[in-house]
Amino acid sequence: MAHSNTMKKPTIGVIGGSGLYEMEEGLTRVKEVRVSTPFGSPSDAVIIGDLEGVRVAFLARHGRGHRISPSEINYRANIYALKKIGVERIISVSAVGSLKDSHQPGHVVIPHQFIDQTKRRASTFFDKGVVAHVALADPVCPDVAEKLAEAVRKSSGTVHEGGSYLCIEGPQFSTRAESVLYRQWGADIIGMTNLPEAKLAREAELCYATMALVTDYDCWHPSHDAVTVEAVIETLHRNVALSRQVIRTAVPTLIGDRPCACGNALACAVITSKIPPQARKRLHLLLGRMAKKT
Repeated sequence: MAHSNTMKKPTIGVIGGSGLYEMEEGLTRVKEVRVSTPFGSPSDAVIIGDLEGVRVAFLARHGRGHRISPSEINYRANIYALKKIGVERIISVSAVGSLKDSHQPGHVVIPHQFIDQTKRRASTFFDKGVVAHVALADPVCPDVAEKLAEAVRKSSGTVHEGGSYLCIEGPQFSTRAESVLYRQWGADIIGMTNLPEAKLAREAELCYATMALVTDYDCWHPSHDAVTVEAVIETLHRNVALSRQVIRTAVPTLIGDRPCACGNALACAVITSKIPPQARKRLHLLLGRMAKKT
């Protein structure tokens, strides 16, 4: 019975971003899995292992060695791959800039909303003969978000719950005029990767929440230098230990039945009356029960 857990599917997925490629150091009974998808290859092999007695899957968003630009990440393949191996809940760990004085470098933000300012990313699984419109008014799983915030507090971190993550295309940082504009919009933090992740996770009926690690004040702050890669990396290194502890604390609370509605996001979303055979085959993992009815 001691090895029975290795046979279980990883129901929790962690997508790690800048500076977090070694998150899997905390795992035991580790294996790498190369997952094929109809949308191409994910950013890297998925690392699967036990964390606090729970089977967890870790995926390096930019690939190990940070070799994939935010615009070049195959977001569809990443989310599909995690769904394919059994993941039901995703914790997205991301470096962000702050758009508010109160959200200081080193703090953690658990945003409840997103603003999409990306320009050239595939952000839906449903094309080529299939149309689906999922509800995205509340794009974050409330259960995962709440438990992540509690895990930050238990790990002695400073956490801000709620607010909006504004996602830009990148890879350049914002101009000062853009940074000031985004503050006028009321956005709290700024990053380059969590959209279309959140959209695709909802389409895949997965729970999704972000643990955003504040690294800088973007470039709007009058008393701070404009954001530099060096400053971001320095703060990132300080955040890594905290993020590992938060995940270790949160994971055991995220097992079992899901109390949210994320798992039924497609129930009334697919409006195509007759799905073409090729599309039915390509999307079988996502459509499941709906594919048989059309």
